[in-house]
Amino acid sequence: MKVQIENLDDLPKVADKLLVFSGEHKIFLFEGEMGAGKTTFIKNFCKTLGVNDAVSSPTYSIVNEYIGNSGSLYHFDFYRIKNIQEAYDLGYEEYFYGGGICLIEWPERIEELLPEHYVKVEISILNDSQRVFEFSKI
Repeated sequence: MKVQIENLDDLPKVADKLLVFSGEHKIFLFEGEMGAGKTTFIKNFCKTLGVNDAVSSPTYSIVNEYIGNSGSLYHFDFYRIKNIQEAYDLGYEEYFYGGGICLIEWPERIEELLPEHYVKVEISILNDSQRVFEFSKI
């Protein structure tokens, strides 16, 4: 599924579409170059999932936990990990296979640890305000 937006005001609609598209999937990978808007979109998606807390980037903590309508949500940012051992030390298995929703930025840094099935969200920059979101189930 492909969705193009003209500005940030369109993000809640994209989040709604992703929720419908994903069905029962609980693992989401967010891909896109630096500045594409991964964290900004995740903030909107968390609202759609019923998170009332302020959502922020887990750049330094690697993972932030929130509570939404369906229980626990885990927002990961693997950009700053230096090696795969850091993901093991974090206890990634408990998160990925524990039944909560996982929102993963920079998944390519831990590619060998990713679950077999997930929803991939690719964000492409068209210009300063326009983006293309492409959803696929793996």
